[in-house]
Amino acid sequence: MHSLKKILVTGADGFIGSHLTEALVRMGYNVRAFVYYNSFNSWGWLDESPTGIRKELDVFAGDIRDPHGVKTAMEGCDAVLNLAALIAIPYSYHSPDMYVDTNVKGALNVVQAARELGVQKVVQTSTSEVYGTAQFVPITENHPLQGQSPYSASKIGADQIAMSFYRSFGVPVTILRPFNTYGPRQSARAVIPTIITQIANGARRIKLGALSPTRDFNYVSDTVRGFIAALESDAAVGEVINIGSNYEISIGDTARLIAEVMGAEIEIETDEERLRPEKSEVNRLWADNSKAKKLLGWEPKYGGRDGFKRGLRETAEWFTNPENLKRYKADIYNI
Repeated sequence: MHSLKKILVTGADGFIGSHLTEALVRMGYNVRAFVYYNSFNSWGWLDESPTGIRKELDVFAGDIRDPHGVKTAMEGCDAVLNLAALIAIPYSYHSPDMYVDTNVKGALNVVQAARELGVQKVVQTSTSEVYGTAQFVPITENHPLQGQSPYSASKIGADQIAMSFYRSFGVPVTILRPFNTYGPRQSARAVIPTIITQIANGARRIKLGALSPTRDFNYVSDTVRGFIAALESDAAVGEVINIGSNYEISIGDTARLIAEVMGAEIEIETDEERLRPEKSEVNRLWADNSKAKKLLGWEPKYGGRDGFKRGLRETAEWFTNPENLKRYKADIYNI
């Protein structure tokens, strides 16, 4: 077992955070789950976790924008995985101020508290969106950063703040940069759940935004394994590491593959409301994951077309379960 015993996971109530929290508990870590304070006393997706896992959790309700709360939550923890963020790109056009507060200021609060408390490892969650449209492929960690949306600009800022604390104060930071993660529990705002929930609800004319952009999709369990590998690796300190499948596919082809997996005949129509402003659309993403293999010993278990189909099948199975599907308002486009 690693010397890190108690782990703080921020954004533990979210899509990736909940899967990561559960995986850490199963591995025997003592986890403090930082969830977004709300009057419903909801722990987000952790409310759905198996009872055995929920019993093991030390849940802290707070707000990543509050430095006092962040430091209080981090007390007694050996490491922190910061997944708390606003991630919807369309909403970042609408409310950029909230993205700077949550993503940039949130990251600052995490590394500041980690510095003051002498935490042994900080993993800051980045995103492939920081690269913007690929200038070369596959995209290595040395690719230029381009803020093509307020969201991506806020994540570039968060990454830079975190790395500045490594360089200025020796805070043991790793920047983990997952490409597009998908799987059970993802918001229906994201493209794969959008397609699955529309088909599952009986729609055969599928509404999507731009069809030609390509993405490098990561099944959520692969992303989670990347976080755990980064947490446990001393070689990762001071490094930026891509987590991606090294497989590129267009949104249109993704929709056709999902229809094939779900046994549905579909027509795709472009919904103007879902299109990003032209210069803001990221047209191409394709990850070079060789650094993750070298430094972390990580590689995707759901890589390539076959792995992608397997991940889509597991995702579709989860979403088509009526208990899960009813949580989603698939007939409404939610930014």
